Amino acid sequence: MQLIDKTVIEKKRPPRLLKNNIMKSIFLLCTLLGLIVLVVLIVDTLIDGYDKITLDFLTQFNSSRAENAGFFGAIIGSLWLMLVTAPVAIILSVGTALYLEEYAPKNRITDFIKINISNLAGVPSVVFGLLGLAMFVRALALGNSVLAAGLTLALMILPVIVVSSQEAIRAVPSTVREASIGMGATKWQTVSRIILPAAIPGIITGIILSISRAIGETAPLVVIGVPTTLLVTPSSVFDTFQAMPMQIYSWVKMPQEEFQYIAAAGIIILLIVLLLMNSVAIFIRNKFSRRY
Repeated sequence: MQLIDKTVIEKKRPPRLLKNNIMKSIFLLCTLLGLIVLVVLIVDTLIDGYDKITLDFLTQFNSSRAENAGFFGAIIGSLWLMLVTAPVAIILSVGTALYLEEYAPKNRITDFIKINISNLAGVPSVVFGLLGLAMFVRALALGNSVLAAGLTLALMILPVIVVSSQEAIRAVPSTVREASIGMGATKWQTVSRIILPAAIPGIITGIILSISRAIGETAPLVVIGVPTTLLVTPSSVFDTFQAMPMQIYSWVKMPQEEFQYIAAAGIIILLIVLLLMNSVAIFIRNKFSRRY
């Protein structure tokens, strides 16, 4: 009987292994295809723009002449923008996730809110630009300032951080909560000292992805009316500003071929800033991962 069973198993195994190898090969091909396209784009951008990255390019403002065009105003403006977007989005989204997972009653209203937050994560960015135009630019009369753009981008990335934070909080074992409460800790002590530190790595991952999306967005800034040429840097959140995606978008539209190389140089700077921000976030995530 054992010999018969073994023979049957050996006959059934090859088709399953063949199917498994075929699917593995398909997934590997998809991954390689995406990587090849990404590498080609990055190499092409580096070839076109690396020699345009000079000290003058980093310290001058934009100009109608390609040889005098710089990226300084756009870099400073984007940094100002992230100083508004990141704190607002992180505080609101993490607070929302903690409330929904730890404090909100489990009923239909809470489920309805969670479903709508998840749906908002897939809304196109131009819709958030229209919302920012109506709410912050016109209703609150903030104009095309750093504050109006930062609040708009914060609303855009807030659902993504909320969803990822909820998943990170939900992944903390319930036994940890029960042990903390069983030892006499209050609800807030359990949340602040046990649950939130344990969920930090997952929360930081969502923040990294969201900030990466925000710093490269163009559509909301176009709708709000952020200028592409500005010869001053903002001194407060109520000032008008430039942004790196808008500046690159403006150069790409220029008919002169030289501006295409300048745009490639701007893309390289944007990637470097993005990698630096992500590196800091990854360092924080890994530090908390080792601790908890």
